[in-house]
Amino acid sequence: MPAISIDTFFACSLMVILVVSAMASTSKLLYPYLNNGLDENIRERYREISKYMLLNVGEPENWGQNSQGTPETFGLAKAGAFNAYELDVDKVSRLNSENLYALSYADIFLALKMSDVSFRIEIKPIFEVSINLTASFNETDSKIYQFEILTEKHGSRVQANLKCYVIAENYFNTTDTVQSSGRTSLNITLSNNVNGPALLIVLAKSIYEQGITSFNAYAFAHNSAESHPKGTFLKLSPVNYNLTASFQYSEIVLQDAYALTFNYNSSLTQTGNNNQSATYNIPRFLDSSPIIIVVTGQNSTDFFIEWTAYPQIPFRIGADFSNSQTLSNVFSYTYTVSIDSALYQCNIWLGGPNQ
Repeated sequence: MPAISIDTFFACSLMVILVVSAMASTSKLLYPYLNNGLDENIRERYREISKYMLLNVGEPENWGQNSQGTPETFGLAKAGAFNAYELDVDKVSRLNSENLYALSYADIFLALKMSDVSFRIEIKPIFEVSINLTASFNETDSKIYQFEILTEKHGSRVQANLKCYVIAENYFNTTDTVQSSGRTSLNITLSNNVNGPALLIVLAKSIYEQGITSFNAYAFAHNSAESHPKGTFLKLSPVNYNLTASFQYSEIVLQDAYALTFNYNSSLTQTGNNNQSATYNIPRFLDSSPIIIVVTGQNSTDFFIEWTAYPQIPFRIGADFSNSQTLSNVFSYTYTVSIDSALYQCNIWLGGPNQ
């Protein structure tokens, strides 16, 4: 068999394993010391509940877009979806505690209307992007930063195309698409005239399935004393293709705002503001990619950069089963879900009292 055919065979085989393992709805007992003869009816009931969460729209069907309301019945499916396991971007975003309009566990528990079931929901990219600053070099009028970018799933490398953005004060730049075997080096050069901190954003798409995307961001101090943790200055809350940027301090002045996907990017224009927050419209890009939202500003004299993703993932909400003394029938189910044409992994844990 020619070498190119062998490479293609193994690449396709790896992709099939990745997708099938992600799409399989699996149930596994989290407590191995339990009786293996657990009632199969419990297992199947929990499986149906996990599917119900993802296949039903809830009531009202557009509860995700109503930032001030809570659902009467819970469901994450997109109203009018053409495919099963197609989730609503706003319903998903409102499960993230970073969102100003997030539902609480109690809100979801009441709307689920199953008083004997505890749950935990997690949605995240199918593979991970890791960004590491490995070296920096001073030039006469600039500084070079060397980054290592890894795309992996469970420690195994994932071949992906990368699109990178670099943002600092009054500075915006994007790189050409880079094909990575799972590990690649990237050099970023910033002029000494650019004021930081700076933010490197990496969006990644599997080279075998364009809908499988992931992302990450790395803040670093360039011509600045330090970079601050995410959420220090602004709380960014995207809902219904509108962004609310809530101020964490009173002396904040906003500067630039951007919406970034793998193939497109756009500056954002304020649609409203007061002394506590500002709002922006989010474009509806035709791209199977999450939208990365970046807002820059000044807190007194300190420049800052804040970012989030839309849908606002990854997140985990719900009960902590790790130290449970009373819930022993705990199962986990894994699904591949789509949100605005991009694919993600959804894990649902369900547990109930001993029978």
